[in-house]
Amino acid sequence: MVTKTQLAQMGLFDAKVPRYTSYPTAPHFDASVDESHFRSWIGEIAPGSGISLYVHVPFCRRLCWFCACRTQGTQTDAPVLAYLETLKTEIAMLGRQLPDGVKLSRLHWGGGTPTLLTASMMTDLAGAIADIAPFAENYEFSVEIDPNEVDGPRLDALAAAGMNRASIGVQDFDDAIQKTIGRIQSFDVTRDAVEEIRARGVTSLNADILFGLPDQSKARITESVQKLLALSPDRVALYGYAHVPWMAKRQQMIPSDKLPTPQERLELFETARKLFLWDNYAEIGIDHFAAHGDGLEVAQRNGTLRRNFQGYTDDTSEVLIGLGASSISRFPQGYAQNAPATSAHTTAIRDGRFSTARGHVFSADDKLRARMIEMLMCDFRIDAVEILRDFDITQDRLAQMFSAVQAEFQGILRITDMGLTIPVKARPLTRMIARAFDAYDLSKAGHSSAI
Repeated sequence: MVTKTQLAQMGLFDAKVPRYTSYPTAPHFDASVDESHFRSWIGEIAPGSGISLYVHVPFCRRLCWFCACRTQGTQTDAPVLAYLETLKTEIAMLGRQLPDGVKLSRLHWGGGTPTLLTASMMTDLAGAIADIAPFAENYEFSVEIDPNEVDGPRLDALAAAGMNRASIGVQDFDDAIQKTIGRIQSFDVTRDAVEEIRARGVTSLNADILFGLPDQSKARITESVQKLLALSPDRVALYGYAHVPWMAKRQQMIPSDKLPTPQERLELFETARKLFLWDNYAEIGIDHFAAHGDGLEVAQRNGTLRRNFQGYTDDTSEVLIGLGASSISRFPQGYAQNAPATSAHTTAIRDGRFSTARGHVFSADDKLRARMIEMLMCDFRIDAVEILRDFDITQDRLAQMFSAVQAEFQGILRITDMGLTIPVKARPLTRMIARAFDAYDLSKAGHSSAI
């Protein structure tokens, strides 16, 4: 059994590590990848295959202080309309590059606040996407919905466009905590939005909730989780609040002296985790929970759970194309990221160019380590049989890698001929163990707390 003292000795409460939604992580992207790579990789998509599409809407009516996403505030629709026109042009450009017969297995609208779009804007955007690629038979179309920024006509437009999964951010239902993080969203408003979503036939609901917020206590997070459970979400992401005010200036509004200690963060996580498990949710990876029969739960049982920029997913598409400012695309050949600034992205699209500004071309070693890290993050084990079958690595070399990591973590890992496994009590160390397989210099960027 791994105790809290052992976790402390291994640096859990001090470490800053990546969340590993990609490998290598975004700070290691560079300008050697440009539009020519993006166009070439698009052209190499197999005709008739299924791809995933992510559309980024970088606008909010208000900027929540806790949020580190790349967004901008607006009180008028003028910049949103202009951005929508850019998106439609970008979509049409992509359509001219896509091989014949490509279909959408996944479509996700994120932000920012996609539901800031008016109903007519939503219909316009959905129509532009449908013009270049139809949905696959078992598609999933998910939208991030702000309960404070949605109404009946907008939900009608989304349902008509084929939305079959909705994602709502909760963060915390405590009034005082909401004021401290600049996110006022009552339980009543959230409940009403959920009811309206389900009334339109959208049966799949995601929710995000945070631990590690200022003034959060075990009693307060218990109350918030119980309120969330009353809404019966199909899956929940229990994210640790990442306080990175040097990256997200708005977080300077949050008093750092009110944040829980790393030890308290672990207690908050465990408190919420137990509540989800007691309510019969399956534990998915390091921070997700899913109702039995949900796609994530099925993928975990089948061994097909994956990890991407949106966290855990049951999407097995090899290609994820990101549209909009700052969006990241993932291809079998590498990553390509659009210009982060809306102005630079818009200029490129108006000039008839994709705005690819940076990225990374995978090496054979990248692919090997990416899969091992993904296995750890998804399944808490590395399957040696799969690694030896799919990658150019000898059994001796793999054993050496395992032994080096075992030594770093004081012998807590289980290693056999079948692979490496993280015991249940050591799972809080998962991101740190994944880091031990990371070949890149992590000092180049700040990362969030390991717990």
